[in-house]
Amino acid sequence: MILSPRLRRAAVAALAALVTTWAGTWPGMLSARAQTPVPSNFSRTSASGSYLAARHAGGQRDAAAAAAYYRAALRGDPRNNELLGRAFLAVLANGEVEEAVKLAERVLQVDKTDRIARLVVGVRAIKQKQYPVARRELAQSIRGPITDLAATLLSAWTQASPTEAKLATDSIDKLAGADWYAIFKDLHSALILDVAGQKKEAAKRFERSYKLDPTALRVAQSYGSFLSRQGNNAEALKVFATFDEALPRHPLIVEATNEVKAGKKLAIMVDTPQAGAAEALYGLGAALGRRGGEDLGLIYLQLALYLAPSHPLALLSLGDLYEAMKKPELANKTYERVPLNSPLQRNAQIQLALNLDTLEQTDEAKASLEKLIVANPGDVEAIMALGNVLRGRKQFAECADVYSKGVATITKSEKSNWVIYYFRGICFERSKQWAKAEADLKKSLDLFSEQPHVLNYLGYSWIDQGINLDDGMRMIKRAVEQRADDGYIVDSLGWAHYRLGNMEEAVKQLERAVELKPEDPTINDHLGDAYWRVGRVLEARFQWSHARDLKPEPEDLVKIDAKLKTGLPDDASSAADAEHKKPGGG
Repeated sequence: MILSPRLRRAAVAALAALVTTWAGTWPGMLSARAQTPVPSNFSRTSASGSYLAARHAGGQRDAAAAAAYYRAALRGDPRNNELLGRAFLAVLANGEVEEAVKLAERVLQVDKTDRIARLVVGVRAIKQKQYPVARRELAQSIRGPITDLAATLLSAWTQASPTEAKLATDSIDKLAGADWYAIFKDLHSALILDVAGQKKEAAKRFERSYKLDPTALRVAQSYGSFLSRQGNNAEALKVFATFDEALPRHPLIVEATNEVKAGKKLAIMVDTPQAGAAEALYGLGAALGRRGGEDLGLIYLQLALYLAPSHPLALLSLGDLYEAMKKPELANKTYERVPLNSPLQRNAQIQLALNLDTLEQTDEAKASLEKLIVANPGDVEAIMALGNVLRGRKQFAECADVYSKGVATITKSEKSNWVIYYFRGICFERSKQWAKAEADLKKSLDLFSEQPHVLNYLGYSWIDQGINLDDGMRMIKRAVEQRADDGYIVDSLGWAHYRLGNMEEAVKQLERAVELKPEDPTINDHLGDAYWRVGRVLEARFQWSHARDLKPEPEDLVKIDAKLKTGLPDDASSAADAEHKKPGGG
């Protein structure tokens, strides 16, 4: 999205106070145009009953039901200002912005300083092209972290014209804030100047934003588009190539690159004040939504889609937010709204299929992905997605075949290809094709020599087979150095010590692993084995019992039950334990 990871982390820190303030009024609600069916007989429900039902729905992140119940409660107690505020935020969270505007106007009659209500009324004015009204409302929303930036950018977009562009950029320049504000300020100043026809000044701002972060998607896309329209195709292609090196094959960059190479001039990315305001809201919502500011990110994304209902990136970001909050049904409803002619439509279809698998509709997921692959046999993303579905369902021979189709598309050796060899290596290893697995894991390390998960998997596999012991242990230790808080990798280190007979060190590392991943049955089982070997029999039986209660795989459950009855045989630390091949939790 717009912010780089470093800047996103800074933005989230600034958000904490604002999100905490809202949380008491709007408990973690996510948007849903249609979730749990809401009873229609509200007239039989008291205001207090509707209020309690709304609070429960909010706790379940069912914004559709929460909005309906809060509205019902408000009808029963129309002068209750707390209900009014909750109903407003719930309706806004549900994407019903026109209804939220009506409630915002009522909120402002009670509290003229409510920032979110002012923001919503201001956005509605932008949609209606009532720019002086929008500026007046937004001016009263500029208080607090993030809202000052959002309101300033939105207000500036209302002046995106040849006669007012300088006023717009001056207002942006005057805004003081965190260091990461700079990229938003320069990018939107450039976009405003571009729309206003002031190309020379726009070029300076685009260049400044690009220097701040050449790997920010909208920065690269808009700057490359601008260069193309100025007849500088060579520089445009350099901008796209730099981005592609950092994030290969992004559909929007691929499309832009192909069009420039075909001799076409790229269209301007933002061409109206409404589109510019939507872009600002999308940028903030996408960058913040998944990093500690879900509520605020949701509001911005809903408002962005109110201004630009078919904005593909805003739709994908909203779907991504739903996925992060474990709402795959809502994510899929959002992905279905991505326009069919968008380069991102294929990405939406892939994510939709993965969510079908999450919803235990695996056959439908596989059929959808296979259809995409048939339509485009070189679609590496769809191939990877299908392979991941099969791997997650433990169809290891099948997933190896699918990943092989992806490997066949590789025309040049790139670091980013490490992951497909790693995943295929896992499938080969699990389907008992070790020679092929070892070759793939080594190839993955050739591409990315210090990748901790690959180091862990290959190193553990060697030790578990009793080969390359020194190299295997060195690999696992290097993985732990990079991922000291990864319970699966620390478990591998502990289990490697166990397999080598270093029981005291095995106990130490496995205890750490259990602290990091207390709910993993395999790690608890491993610790039980280590306890048994050092004579801590009662603790061993406790760990095995706990592992049994954590619902291990059926074949592991049989072994755990046997250990609970008879303990470990004398040779339990030998190669007879090779069934414990779960390096890295893979």
